[in-house]
Amino acid sequence: MVPSSQQALPRVLGLWMAAAIVIGTVIGSGVFKKAHVIAENVPDFGLAVAAWVLGGVLMLLGALAYAEVAVRYPRTGGNYVFLKEGYGLWAGFLWGWVDFGIIRSASIGVLASMAIESLHDIVKQVNSITGGGTGDVLGFWVRQVMTVAVIGLLTAINIRGTRLGAGVQFVLTVLKVGSLFGLIVLPIVVLLTNPDAPAAPSTRNMTPTWPADWGAVRWGQFGVALVGVLWAYQGWMNIGPMAAEVVRPGRNIPLSLLIGTGVITLGYVGANVAYFSMISATEMAGPAMATTPVATEFCFRLIGPVGALVASLIVMTSAIGALNGNVLVAPRLLYAMAEDGLAPAALKRLLPIYQTPGVALIVFSAWSCALVIGLGALTAYRLPVLNFGSWNVDLNLPPNKVPFDVLTDYAIFGSVVFETMAVATLFRFRSRDEAGATSTLPYRCPFYPLVPAVYVLVMAVVALNMFNSPEQRSEATIGLGYIAVGAVTFAIISPRRSKRQP
Repeated sequence: MVPSSQQALPRVLGLWMAAAIVIGTVIGSGVFKKAHVIAENVPDFGLAVAAWVLGGVLMLLGALAYAEVAVRYPRTGGNYVFLKEGYGLWAGFLWGWVDFGIIRSASIGVLASMAIESLHDIVKQVNSITGGGTGDVLGFWVRQVMTVAVIGLLTAINIRGTRLGAGVQFVLTVLKVGSLFGLIVLPIVVLLTNPDAPAAPSTRNMTPTWPADWGAVRWGQFGVALVGVLWAYQGWMNIGPMAAEVVRPGRNIPLSLLIGTGVITLGYVGANVAYFSMISATEMAGPAMATTPVATEFCFRLIGPVGALVASLIVMTSAIGALNGNVLVAPRLLYAMAEDGLAPAALKRLLPIYQTPGVALIVFSAWSCALVIGLGALTAYRLPVLNFGSWNVDLNLPPNKVPFDVLTDYAIFGSVVFETMAVATLFRFRSRDEAGATSTLPYRCPFYPLVPAVYVLVMAVVALNMFNSPEQRSEATIGLGYIAVGAVTFAIISPRRSKRQP
């Protein structure tokens, strides 16, 4: 039986709002920016697109299994609840530790930064078109303050009600999906209206299609590219924490996941094929694309400065939509942990006027803002390297990676580990099958156990490859260390929690 306090969060999310949360929290910045990282590691058009297809297939396999887990436990908290029920309280706590400390807070920071950087691009492009020059208009720290402000604004919106926050999410999702599919058809429109244009789309940019020598393919680099793809797909599990607020969860959770994964995969693959119609892999992997979204360059080549302006508007809208979805979902974790005594009791309080976990919302957003300011300081200033004999500790950002990619690699390591564990809980729930519960579920994972087994196996390989890859080894090692600190923290607070329980 679901605790009564869990029932205090009203069920107000129908199918389309639930699907909007799945789609809207996934389509953010990755599809517009990560093509650069993919091209750096996979120079062949066919393999690059295959990475995006594989990411979509993995998301679908995970969604088919995860839907059954969520239907079994349609409670506030999502993965925290599933891991706790599957493996024990320690697993739920570690998920909360990593999600709050790194995964979602970093995602909120990245998305807010991307939205403001896109806004800055818009201002610069308008300034350039009107003859005002091409330099920066807004200073670095002005942009960081604006990033914090947009997080605060969306926090205030979501404090005022789940239905309001979900309504905003639905509108933004419709806009971003329409914009993404608009990018896909843009090359076709240009070909039909101006086939002789000097910058017309061409299949020449899609060569080489496949490697000339498959034996020379560096599959470890393909794994690095796949991590970038997984960041773009990150967030499809976000319906889990909202499960207690979904109307008819046995029907609407599986359907929202299936609708969401289908729309996202089609949009991502189509957009990347479109990019290659205008930009070769060599150009896409160039240093200029590390800071300029590939989508912006794509639109600039097709329709000039106005295209770059439109692309920046699309990226900004998409980032804000994903940001709002993450802000909406985030406090449900702290709320559920507070219910179990693993977080301060204040975090489970609902605001009497709006019936939302306002304190948890503010705490999550405040930590995300702190990450933004901290990363800003690391970007603007260089810290001294600490020397301990032959051991040097360099706290500065890696010189060959932009802050965006550093944060996303930190986030994706934690999500790969614990989200894979969340899907794997299905094996434990099926093995228990208490009182024949599986046969009475309104939804059951098709082709069990093959579907979850393939997902878990591939994701385990991806996680291990992060330690094998020089580009991501530091982030994976630090992420593992952060998990270890969480384990020690749980060992300290668990006995105290037991004494407080009635």
